[in-house]
Amino acid sequence: MNGSHGPAYYQRYPKSSEIFKPSCNTNQIQDCSSDSLYNVYDNTIVNTDYVLNDIIEGLKKYQNQINIGLIYVSDHGESLGEKGVYLHGTPYVLAPKEQTHIPMMIWMSNDFYKEKKIQLSCLRKKGNESAVSHDNLFHTILGMMSVETKEYHKKLDILKDCQGL
Repeated sequence: MNGSHGPAYYQRYPKSSEIFKPSCNTNQIQDCSSDSLYNVYDNTIVNTDYVLNDIIEGLKKYQNQINIGLIYVSDHGESLGEKGVYLHGTPYVLAPKEQTHIPMMIWMSNDFYKEKKIQLSCLRKKGNESAVSHDNLFHTILGMMSVETKEYHKKLDILKDCQGL
């Protein structure tokens, strides 16, 4: 899976994921209309949703045997011509929010939530009200796996505030 990396967005998904049309079907994205550029990018998101759903459905087959969790986080966002900026890679201090605000998703089996005493309503609320970053990923995984190390900082564990409530 190549995700939503440009400029060849149209090559990042199968035709079955082409929901939004017309789409920009060229590497010369600056020559595309804004609508077709947004459409082709959105089609990559449709495909990512499909792949993640497929992975989760596959993991569910094992949830009665082991506690399972999945974290998905994008490595960066993409600029689609806002203020004349395209793609990604702008130095962070100058980068527009389109490149720095990224999706993150956590899915866990019901037994995983129960074992870790995580309140789903708290986690949803936290997800809607607070920002997290890649800095949280390492510590959240350590917490999920109950790894004890001096490198773990519970303040950076996304799940910690929603446990044992």
